[in-house]
Amino acid sequence: MRERLLNVPAKEPAATRIATGAEAIEIASQLARELTPGAADRDRAGKAPKAELTRLAHSGLLGITIPKSYGGAEIGHETLAQVFCHLAAGDPAVAQIPQNHFVFIEVLKLDGTEAQKRFFFDAILRGARFGNALSERHTKNSMEFETRVVRQPDGNFLLNGTKYYCTGALTATFIPVFALDEAGRLMVAYVDRHADGVEVEEDWHAMGQRATVSGTTRLKNVLLPADRIVAHGHRYEKPQIFGAFGQLLHAAIDVGIARNALDDAAAFVRTHARPWFESGYETAAREPHIIQQFGRLGVKLYAAEELLRKAGRLLDAAARDLNAASAAEASLAVASAKAFGGDVAVEIANELFSLSGTRAADLRYGLDRHWRNARTHTLHDPNRWKYQYVGNFILNDVPPPNHGLV
Repeated sequence: MRERLLNVPAKEPAATRIATGAEAIEIASQLARELTPGAADRDRAGKAPKAELTRLAHSGLLGITIPKSYGGAEIGHETLAQVFCHLAAGDPAVAQIPQNHFVFIEVLKLDGTEAQKRFFFDAILRGARFGNALSERHTKNSMEFETRVVRQPDGNFLLNGTKYYCTGALTATFIPVFALDEAGRLMVAYVDRHADGVEVEEDWHAMGQRATVSGTTRLKNVLLPADRIVAHGHRYEKPQIFGAFGQLLHAAIDVGIARNALDDAAAFVRTHARPWFESGYETAAREPHIIQQFGRLGVKLYAAEELLRKAGRLLDAAARDLNAASAAEASLAVASAKAFGGDVAVEIANELFSLSGTRAADLRYGLDRHWRNARTHTLHDPNRWKYQYVGNFILNDVPPPNHGLV
């Protein structure tokens, strides 16, 4: 592999090498505490959190799923979900940006050549980051792609297309791109962020997850050597948990948002909310109705956290013994965690206002970001289909579909 394509600024120190899952969780928890104070301001600004992403890269967390034989910690799915949960509780935008980073490490682990693994894994362990350019806006549905990668007579490839929702592309070292080859097969092109013909726009104007800057990436006659292309479509022709892996990380982000929202609501009620005049209590935190509602929401959050852990454990088990039954069981567990966790995140982020009172709507406190973030992030794919998969299995013994969104 030609290292000239690597774009890791020499002035940046090498990333920390994390050795264990426990170390990864500890570092993620510490980083989340550092991210929390500025999360509301970054949300208001809607700018890419470049300094925070640099800290994330230097922390070593971006290399924790790389196999030990290549220098990584090779942590499992359950631990990785907890890492994302912590990060999302600190700042869900910073947590979402590397979601596809880990997805495309997984692509390399599953389908990359030995040379590709050596090159990219080494780059990541030194601080490189993957973005993504997957989705397109003008196709009939989210699983159709017009972007094409075409082999040239000299053996190189030419890439053309326009992508949207490109979370992480703006600040990435490499942008993995979904594209179809001449035969209509799904390929992943690992594109240098600063290659000729690559244009990343800051045109993300969503109501939530503003700091992800998930805008447009334009690819115009981008020339790629063959060693930047990975065949991927065949992954769905046999039992797989690749799709569930990506969904697990989304579920973890939702649960992290829910945790952050409930913690912020509790702090606000204790310090700012006033009791209703009929209650007879000196503080809102002593009102029985408010206590009851916090208890109800807390139980739902605990359930969402446990569903997430269970999903991670079943993905770990399926990775050890992958077959149709284990893949289906793990995928359904992830679907359950994603659907329930997303619903709980939206509910807690909404209910915190009724618990906290009118003062909570003051934009100075930034509590509105929790609902906007939860509502925006949970739109990645509809929860109604997650419940459909689970219900159809319970009622009719129909396994979930074997595509990349379960």
